[in-house]
Amino acid sequence: MNKTNSVQEFTFEDMKKISRAKMGKSLPIELYRAIRLIGMYQGLPMKGKGTTVTVGRKIGESLPIHSLEELLDLFRELKIGDPQVVLEEEHKIHVAVKDCFCEGLPEIEGSMVCDLEGAIMEGALNKIKDKRVYVREIKCNVNGDEHCEYEIRF
Repeated sequence: MNKTNSVQEFTFEDMKKISRAKMGKSLPIELYRAIRLIGMYQGLPMKGKGTTVTVGRKIGESLPIHSLEELLDLFRELKIGDPQVVLEEEHKIHVAVKDCFCEGLPEIEGSMVCDLEGAIMEGALNKIKDKRVYVREIKCNVNGDEHCEYEIRF
């Protein structure tokens, strides 16, 4: 924990401090999916949207990055997925995420389940740009789309 803060809070750098001699630093994707989809999506009101947006933004703000490219690289490093910019306009960018955590799950038409990951992008980009950025999931593997995709508006 960062002990220099008067209110002790965890930082993203704290999350990298792992000393599990036997279990190592990885957890199975099934556990992540269970937390996200059973615990939050199914277990919280409004499919957890308020919680995931708040949590995701806070995580995004804590990331040690300074550009969209660094954010996309970190998504790959953390195995969130393989993001690629597929549209770039003056006030709008679309980022497609292939190999997302939800790929391979049963399709449920009308379901968008990757709002936490979009909120992480939003929090990080708000910090980087030092202004309000909006991120919205517009495609999802679970909905039957070929990949997950986010619209970023500046």
